[in-house]
Amino acid sequence: MSSAAPVSPPPLPETMTAILISAPGGPEVLVPGTRPVPAPAPGELLVKVEAAGINRPDVMQRKGLYPPPPGASDIPGLEIAGTVVALGEGASRFKVGDRVCALVTGGGYAQYCTTHEATALPIPEGLSAAEAAALPETAFTVWSNIFERGQLKAGETLLLHGGSSGIGTTAIQLAKAFGARVVVTAGSDEKCAACVTLGADLAVNYRTQDFVAEVKSFTAGKGANVILDMIGGPYIQKNYEAAAMDGRIVQIAFQQGAKAEVDFMRLMLKRLTHTGSTLRSRPVEEKAALAAAIVEKVFPLIAAGKYRPVMDETFPLANAADAHARMDASAHVGKIVLTVD
Repeated sequence: MSSAAPVSPPPLPETMTAILISAPGGPEVLVPGTRPVPAPAPGELLVKVEAAGINRPDVMQRKGLYPPPPGASDIPGLEIAGTVVALGEGASRFKVGDRVCALVTGGGYAQYCTTHEATALPIPEGLSAAEAAALPETAFTVWSNIFERGQLKAGETLLLHGGSSGIGTTAIQLAKAFGARVVVTAGSDEKCAACVTLGADLAVNYRTQDFVAEVKSFTAGKGANVILDMIGGPYIQKNYEAAAMDGRIVQIAFQQGAKAEVDFMRLMLKRLTHTGSTLRSRPVEEKAALAAAIVEKVFPLIAAGKYRPVMDETFPLANAADAHARMDASAHVGKIVLTVD
């Protein structure tokens, strides 16, 4: 009796739908268009995208303030989830048919996207495609900046600005899982309540409360050991005031400006470390090391039910403009995700 011949995968289309930036501007400049399906380069995977996460860098790119690095796609989108449909030369970590989520340098808002195999992760068991697409950018960012650069340890206090954001909701869960105390700032009582429900020890409404005073009160005057800041501007001086002796401040964005007048005497007297990083332009080797750390340190927390991406709302790919409008309004708690047919 002869065995059945293996079934070949269907041929890939030549073109795909992608979200293009017609001109720098508001959400309305995001329009569906047609692009060739990209071919995976050596070491890369081609993924049929099922979902793509939305992040603040996408908004900055849409506004013309954050161009993609050399060689990256001009299609926005930094994280995806889907199924591997083709392999570039030498790619061997995954096979066609595997379901993965991935950190990408661009191109996520599309039906197909390439990623280096080193920055792809297997989709953790129990996560939907939308949840998996909400994982890479935030998990890579939080692990790199809070645990590697910030060196957060059990028993220390983390001050986290933007606690209800995708990064914030991830950081709350991971910091608590590793034994830290967490203070967050957020822009409404409802967002503060959501952060406390998620595990934050204290949530400060920055519109009605002084976060420096609240942090000092919560820590019996000592201050926060690690501060993750995406605000910048006037927050830089306030962070120095809120920090503990030998505190570490990690800058990941500047929503209120990259320039500020700061009294650096506090940095000296408190022996502070003020560092920062970007993720998108880092070499593949560095991202691969982060991917390995996430599989080792974060994936067990997913399996144990101690961390799960917090989902806000999903939008069809064609409605990317509506998704960006929601992010621009800062109405979300957790991640906004595009779903792709």
